[in-house]
Amino acid sequence: MDEEDYVMEDSVVNSTEVNGNRPESTVDPTMITLHAKKDRLPILSHTEPVRGSSRLAFPNESLEHPFALGAASAGLSSDSLQDSSSDEMDLTSPTPSNVQVRIPPPPTYPPLRYSSSKTGVVYDPRMRFHSEPDDMISRPDDIHPEDPRRIYEIFQELQQAGLVPGDDESEEDTDPHQCWRIEARPAIRGEICLIHTPKHYEFIRGLSDKTLAELIALGHEHDSIYFNESTFACAKLAVGGAIEACRAVVRGDVRNAIAIIRPPGHHAESEAPSGFCIFNNVPIAARVCQKDFPDKCRKVLILDWDVHHGNGVQHAFYEDPNVLYISLHVFKNGTFYPNLPDADYDYCGEGQGVGRNVNIPWEDHGMGDAEYMYAFQQVVMPVATEFDPDLVLVSAGFDAAEGDVLGGCHVTPACYGHMTHMLMSLAEGKIAVCLEGGYNLRSIARSALAVTRTLMLQPPDRLDEDIGSPNDSCVRTIELVKREQSKHWKCFYPKYLNKHDPSFFATQRLHEVIREWQSKVLGDEHQMTPLAIRRPLIAETFEHNVIATPQFMERRPLLVIFHDPPEFMNLADAVTGKTDLHNSWLTDVVKSYIDWAIKNDFEVIDVNIPKVVAIEDDDGGYIRADSKEVRVSQTRELAGYLWENYIEPNDATQVFLMGVGPAYLGLLDLLSNSENCTEADSVIQCLIGFVADTVIQSIKRATDDNIASWYYNHSLVFVASTHHVWEPTRQRKIRKKYGKLKKSQCNNLNEMLVEHQDEVKEYLLRKKSEFEESEMETKLADDIRSGLRSPPLPSGSNTPRPNNVEARPGSVPASLRSPKMPQVGYFTVSNSPRSPRSPMKRTF
Repeated sequence: MDEEDYVMEDSVVNSTEVNGNRPESTVDPTMITLHAKKDRLPILSHTEPVRGSSRLAFPNESLEHPFALGAASAGLSSDSLQDSSSDEMDLTSPTPSNVQVRIPPPPTYPPLRYSSSKTGVVYDPRMRFHSEPDDMISRPDDIHPEDPRRIYEIFQELQQAGLVPGDDESEEDTDPHQCWRIEARPAIRGEICLIHTPKHYEFIRGLSDKTLAELIALGHEHDSIYFNESTFACAKLAVGGAIEACRAVVRGDVRNAIAIIRPPGHHAESEAPSGFCIFNNVPIAARVCQKDFPDKCRKVLILDWDVHHGNGVQHAFYEDPNVLYISLHVFKNGTFYPNLPDADYDYCGEGQGVGRNVNIPWEDHGMGDAEYMYAFQQVVMPVATEFDPDLVLVSAGFDAAEGDVLGGCHVTPACYGHMTHMLMSLAEGKIAVCLEGGYNLRSIARSALAVTRTLMLQPPDRLDEDIGSPNDSCVRTIELVKREQSKHWKCFYPKYLNKHDPSFFATQRLHEVIREWQSKVLGDEHQMTPLAIRRPLIAETFEHNVIATPQFMERRPLLVIFHDPPEFMNLADAVTGKTDLHNSWLTDVVKSYIDWAIKNDFEVIDVNIPKVVAIEDDDGGYIRADSKEVRVSQTRELAGYLWENYIEPNDATQVFLMGVGPAYLGLLDLLSNSENCTEADSVIQCLIGFVADTVIQSIKRATDDNIASWYYNHSLVFVASTHHVWEPTRQRKIRKKYGKLKKSQCNNLNEMLVEHQDEVKEYLLRKKSEFEESEMETKLADDIRSGLRSPPLPSGSNTPRPNNVEARPGSVPASLRSPKMPQVGYFTVSNSPRSPRSPMKRTF
């Protein structure tokens, strides 16, 4: 069988030594690169990438393939070397009689063998021959993002920083603190087919025989890819470079390594190239190391910080318990490349590999240092530490770097350095960083430099002092990942319920329990009862969420409160994360407003706007709260229903609306859309709002030019001190149409409710007192005009209250109550023939 066709799928390698067993102090020549000097290909300028149909060649003078030792002396041509010798494996290669090898220098201090070793660097300019054909370029400035200059810019940055020796420097002149050059070599078929199918390998090998037109046509047929005559050779070099970097690290020849290779690989599937990727470099290197060093490299961590999800890597190891794949990437609900649903957080592996796949899918672009550091601290390092790998491989795409338009994120070189530094604490420091994406030449060069310096044990640069906290989207994503992965990792607490739990049938979500309890408590204390909601879209949502005092339909002042559910706080067990009832509290400041209002002769309608409309199929998983826009829409719908059915047709003397949080905007929409709410004789006295992070909107009505003045005189809106409306740089002036805004010294809604409670109470009492005085003056004037004795004022009546409720000043005698609608929960029928039954308002 031809050695090129040798597949390592089920191979067992007993030894990789040249002449049988050897002392540990020696170095296997077949595992490292040649010592011979090479004639480098000319380095292209920054503005002249390699283009077109140039075929990649391997000159006899620059033999780099460690498995073709002695080829030059045998007189092999460059073509024969490329076609056959470059695909031979060290498993079957004969031992050459005379071999020169490049042996890394010994550690400076033998007792500190590992820490004093060098960092390895893989770079070969021949990988730049894979480039987009000129005929595919529509405009001179329309250069494909996967540009050959990517690896050149990185290597030049390292050379200019003095981290790697130049081509004109001899080995004797090399600084002992510089990196060690690990020569790339073409990977062989057997190695590549550890991940890819033979059909895929043959397809890529056949590209070398295609015409330019055929190559362009094939590129259009595949997903985000281009081909040229050198694609096969360059792709093999990229894979071989990754393999040699990893082998050198596992063997201990170098402390760690960075492989500056292209084309990238993490999108390449086992049977097809895609997303600029030909062969999947990192997974192949991982498999080769597992095969060649089973005693040293059993468990492998692959950390992918490329801004795109590495679908090819995930699919290669989805059922493998010995490879942990962690990917940080922009997901955007599956709308960002590669546009696959299995890049989401709930894809955790299958079979024996369940839990070995960790996706951290960002909801949008714009993530920066704060978000990536938070992800590393909360998810990456806890999981990686528990996994305890033997080798760490980094799929290092730098397209999340600041300045990369394709990625749209803002990770700085310092952050890349810190992430590398954290990963170096794993696997006794055995880490190999392999280049993936990254398309801003300056950004990737600076980022790779920071990573390389960190690998060389230089401390990472400090992060920006204004880094700030991770944004809400990041925190939400990380919590989702932790909840999902808590099923598989001990490091995540608490452990979350799921429908497969034996006790799941006996569970009930607390938001339902608490609202039913609140309704009962308010019923016991104030005889408040639920109001029936007869509108299909909101009926079930607001069951137990709309309750009212018994006399809310009578001639009395009415306070209508729209608010969020009460806040829940708990102190979880530090070890188990378990939440106990005795360490949990409800915070419901709104109830103190209800108690005060009823004590001061207000009727009350209490409206709780739930954060989730309905949970149709509750599987015990995490349910994201409705957006603020949805909750505003709910408030608007319900406020209109209550106004039309329970407030406007009845006899309330004054109506005070209070909106807490997003509910405030729904009440504002009610005032904007219902003209009878703002008429001169309207019973609505004011809108009291509490706003923390909700937008401030203006009242709008195209048919009323005076609506802004009315709203300013009938509103009191408390706004958090950190709200953007108070920013000094704000150019727009705060106008009357936004209402009477008052800056609060607090930022939390509950804190604001407590802080301004006295002010609101005073405001309500003043409005109530002004109305009563006006009513008294009107009745006295009517008495003087008529010369008749007026009936007793409402404040002097003693109306009996149902269920032994104590009568309150201001009650109206039963004979004078509005007959249009019965009391909620207390239905009576009068036998008096003079008892009015008309649903229309009386005019006396």
